[in-house]
Parts: sequence; structure tokens; C-alpha cells
Amino acid sequence: MMIVRPIRSDDVSALMQLASKAGIGVTTLPQNEERLAAKIDRAVRTWRGEASREEQSYVFALEDLSERRVVGICAIEVAVGLSEPWYNYRVGTLVHASKELDVYTQMPTLFLSNDHTGYSELCSLFLDPDYRHSRNGSLLSKSRFLFLAEFQDRFAEKLVAEMRGVSDEQGRSPFWESLGRHFFSIDFSRADYLTGIGQKSFVAELMPKHPLYVTFLTDEAQAVIGAVHPQTEPARAMLTAEGLRYEGYVDIFDAGPTLEAYVRDIRAVKDSRLYHASVQPEAGEGEVYLVSNTRYDHYRSILARASQLGEVFPLSAEEAAALDVAPGDLLRAVPLIPKENM
Repeated sequence: MMIVRPIRSDDVSALMQLASKAGIGVTTLPQNEERLAAKIDRAVRTWRGEASREEQSYVFALEDLSERRVVGICAIEVAVGLSEPWYNYRVGTLVHASKELDVYTQMPTLFLSNDHTGYSELCSLFLDPDYRHSRNGSLLSKSRFLFLAEFQDRFAEKLVAEMRGVSDEQGRSPFWESLGRHFFSIDFSRADYLTGIGQKSFVAELMPKHPLYVTFLTDEAQAVIGAVHPQTEPARAMLTAEGLRYEGYVDIFDAGPTLEAYVRDIRAVKDSRLYHASVQPEAGEGEVYLVSNTRYDHYRSILARASQLGEVFPLSAEEAAALDVAPGDLLRAVPLIPKENM
């Protein structure tokens, strides 16, 4: 049985093991025990109501109950950019025109932006490669949407998700090599690590503030603007199916796309329903649902099968125990896969 639950203070060693497998580009999971412990502490203080809004972060763990092992992590930042600037590039256009010379040229540009300040952010998604099967990735990522649906008042109206950009097996980013390296005498992997330990704004402040002409970059760098790392393609497809869209914003280091949406418009948020739990001898059959309890401080989410639902959602004893619910307790559930994708 796989469950998603809030991160705990004793999960730090498990996060270090996950971070060792994450590789370059997963900036929110640095191989730094002190930083990971601070990340967990901030989440714990958020659930306890002890963190200010600019500090608030909800971090969730995917646990294999049979192995008693944390195998994945995901998070929601409540409001980005309130304590330090949250930078990205907005892809735009400048027009150079002269009627006298009969010249009209549209030039693609990059503008340094703080447009997403105050938005909530989906982040820190990482699943142990050994567990990338059996819908574990969908459970881990989408469990956050049921939490958002149940506790919308704790988050911003709009949500963003930064996607990992293109880099090779040696950690070389074409975009960084063509742009960032001109302002820093460090490799992309080092810049990537600095952002992961909380120094992104410091690095960003040294980047040029005026519009950058995309055509001045190498062809290789231009080709990866708005593109995702091959390993991130499934995550992008999943979020796109839920209603998040690329609106022309990219990461300042690797040019990976930022996806965004109003929380209320996300498929798993708007289509989720409340049910009363019932317990039956065996697991159900039929469609796969994402199911959670409705408890803020003891949130749990699993996958369960059901068919012909009314006001009651049937659970096996094992599923009810995993969710920590009794017959009659409220559940929130939604089909795991959008209908149009089935």
C-alpha cells in the first residue's frame, strides 16, 4: 500500500537518499542535509500554524507502507516571492520598424520578471526511480490537488509549476552556456546547486535587467527555451492534462517552462467530490480514484478503485486504515485520469 502523507522530522535521512538520486536540475532537493532539515522544519511549522505566509510550505512524502520507506516527495509553496524576489524570464517580442526604410522586424526577447509574486507553487516533485510504475507518480503529484481542493483558503488563487529545463548527462545546459556563463564563471551544475540551497535571488540579481535578444543566443540555446528535460516530459503531460498551461515564462537558468492555472480551474480540484466512507471486506473494482481524508493536520491520500458511486465511497479495511478513516467519515475523491484521456 502506497500513501501520501505530510513530511515528518524523522524523514530527513530518507530525503538525503532521494536527493542523491535526483541529479542536476532538481533544485528543490539539494544534497545538503542541513537544507533538507530546514525544509522539513518549515513544513512542520506550517502545519502547526507557526510560520508566516512568506515561509509557509506544505511538503508531502510518498511512503511504501509495506517497506516503511519514503520513496517520493512533493510540495506546495504557499506564496512565492514575498521574502525574496522570485525571478523568471517572460518571452516577449520587440518590434523594430521604419516606414521610411520599409523595415519591419519582430525580435523575440527575454524580459526579467517578477510577475508570479504571491502565487502558490507546485514544487519538489521527485520519485525514486525504482518506484516509477503502478501509477505511483500520479498519486504523488496529484495528491496535492485534493489538498488544494479541501483547503483552498490557505493558498493563492493562481498556481505555478516550474519544469526542469534541458541539460545533458554531464549537467551542461545549452541555455546557461549561451547566457548565464557570461555573467558567472561557474558551471551550470554549481549555479543549479546554489539555487537549491536558497541563493537563487542572489544569482538572479547579477543577471542583466534589460531585455535580451533571443537571436543573440546560440541556435542550441534558442531551441531549448520553453522545452523540458526528457525525464520531465511525463510530469509536464500530467500537469497539462489537469489544466496547467505554458504562458510564456521560463526559468532564468535552464529556460525550462513555467506552467500556471487558477486553482479553481484545475481538473482534479473542480471535479473532486465529497463522499462518506464505508468499509467492505475486499478492495473495490472499476475505475481508479485518487482518494484523501479531509483532515488538515493528518492528511492522507491513496489510490482506490470504485464503480457506480453515490454518496458513499467503499474502501477495504486496509485502505480505510491507510487513510485513517472510519465508516461515515468524509472523504474527497476524483477519478485519477481525466475522462478525455481514458
